[in-house]
Amino acid sequence: MVDEDASDWTRRQRTPGTPPRVIVVGAGVAGLSTGCYAQMSGARTRIFEKHVLPGGCCTAWSREGYLFDYCIEWLIGTAPGNDAHQVWSELGALDGKSVTNFELFNKVEDEHGRSVTFYNDPDRLEAHLLELSPADTPHIRAFTRDLRRFVDIELYPFLTAPALRTVRERAQTLRTVLPAFRLFWRTAATPMHVFADRFQDPLLRKAFRNIFFQDPEGFPLLPYLFNMAAAHHGNAGFPQGGSLGLARSVEERYRNLGGTVTYRARTERILIENDRAIGIELRNGRKYFAEHVVSACDGHTTVYGLLGGRYTSPRIDKLYTDLLYRPGTLFPAVVSAFVGLRGDLEPDEAHSTTHLLGPDDANHLPGALQDSLVVQARSRYSGGFAPPGHSVLHCTYFSDYAHWKELRTRNRKEYRRRKRDVADFVRDFLERRTPGIADRIDVMEVATPATTHRYTGNLGGSILAWKAFSEADDVAARLVGKDRMRLPGLSGFSMAGQWIGMGGLIRAASTGRFAVQYLCRELGLEFRAWESKGTEPWHPGKLGHLPQLDRWSARESEDS
Repeated sequence: MVDEDASDWTRRQRTPGTPPRVIVVGAGVAGLSTGCYAQMSGARTRIFEKHVLPGGCCTAWSREGYLFDYCIEWLIGTAPGNDAHQVWSELGALDGKSVTNFELFNKVEDEHGRSVTFYNDPDRLEAHLLELSPADTPHIRAFTRDLRRFVDIELYPFLTAPALRTVRERAQTLRTVLPAFRLFWRTAATPMHVFADRFQDPLLRKAFRNIFFQDPEGFPLLPYLFNMAAAHHGNAGFPQGGSLGLARSVEERYRNLGGTVTYRARTERILIENDRAIGIELRNGRKYFAEHVVSACDGHTTVYGLLGGRYTSPRIDKLYTDLLYRPGTLFPAVVSAFVGLRGDLEPDEAHSTTHLLGPDDANHLPGALQDSLVVQARSRYSGGFAPPGHSVLHCTYFSDYAHWKELRTRNRKEYRRRKRDVADFVRDFLERRTPGIADRIDVMEVATPATTHRYTGNLGGSILAWKAFSEADDVAARLVGKDRMRLPGLSGFSMAGQWIGMGGLIRAASTGRFAVQYLCRELGLEFRAWESKGTEPWHPGKLGHLPQLDRWSARESEDS
């Protein structure tokens, strides 16, 4: 494919007779999705990305033959027959890929070795829980009864922007929701910690909070039931190639549709003329022009950085100034410790286990927000994550961004020492669980919340942005549905991504679809979308050249 004439993007007015130009800031999943749908709908697009890889947080990096996959733990939409899968099919995200599904969602083990396994099958889960704690029979059966009802419900509103849904689409949603309205209402109104505290068994009280690996705090029952039911259907699996594989597939789809991605291109500001966005200026001073600009990067950076805080409203200010810094509104940041091992993992090793730590262990985790450590057998998720005869573990815990940011800013030596403390703890913890494993460790890599912020720009190092079911959820929903992803007083501009449409990859992808649906109304285009026809089997070579994390530099992230 031959790139478009770059000079056309430097002209203030587009060439007569050519389609409207759309600039997208950010090549994360939302930005790539925006580009794909805009290309399908007849616009010409160009994506500018400050880093060297697509995907944003949906990424991976290499180290001595290992691939450390950073993002996906499960992906909604991996099974055909629902709207989420349709979005991924239109974006080519799963083209030629196998999907790994697990029988269990997560295993939780306390410091004494007692464990509970959260099977996705309601019958198997119920039998297991009843064997563990017969005294908790009423609460166990209440949970599995609700899980069975969710197994029979499929509600994935990811195809049409809220303000554009037709009467028929709204009626279809009502037909799905109304029969289960009381179930939705009750499970959405019951906090998980309130439900979990009803159990007599102390392990179950803690374990239910950690079905999602660690306790997100504030979540109601509904998302746990929804995601476990999706996993039971094979609709929350792990795609071959993992996080960066998904991003590369969508990038390939975008390029095949005629789009252009420019990497190492950091956007410095949005160009404005008469309260209309007309283009962008990069950090190196280069300017590019378009009839519409979509920002698919960090929301606070967009509103108060790229736009200088000139176009806000009470809703925007509440979301990006008040709620942004309110405790419990952002999804917590994480520390990741990757471990490359010689040899295979234990045959009975669960793919994911949350270890509840005693006080002594918990005190040795720098910046930890909870007394637990998640260990995932990543080489069981997909092939290609480790050399033949080797394995990868991914160990994570929720952590305080401010702790790591201050260390990295004020004392780099201490920051590196604390990262070594994480590695030392993980090595010692794994050795106590599996004697002899420490001698098989080839390589360890630690990424902190400061790392996430540095490479993605996500405020607070948060991977999932706003916490679902918080006050921010309601405000963000109004931005998408009522404000149509626009800012007051500014035309020719819109936003996409998790900072406006909440976290999760399918939500990020759907915001790109919604943004283009709204955009088509403005530009007089017909919104069009069709499934990718890519059938070539996925192979690791499609990941391309992967830089090693500690070799990336701020200079590499800028336009050069």
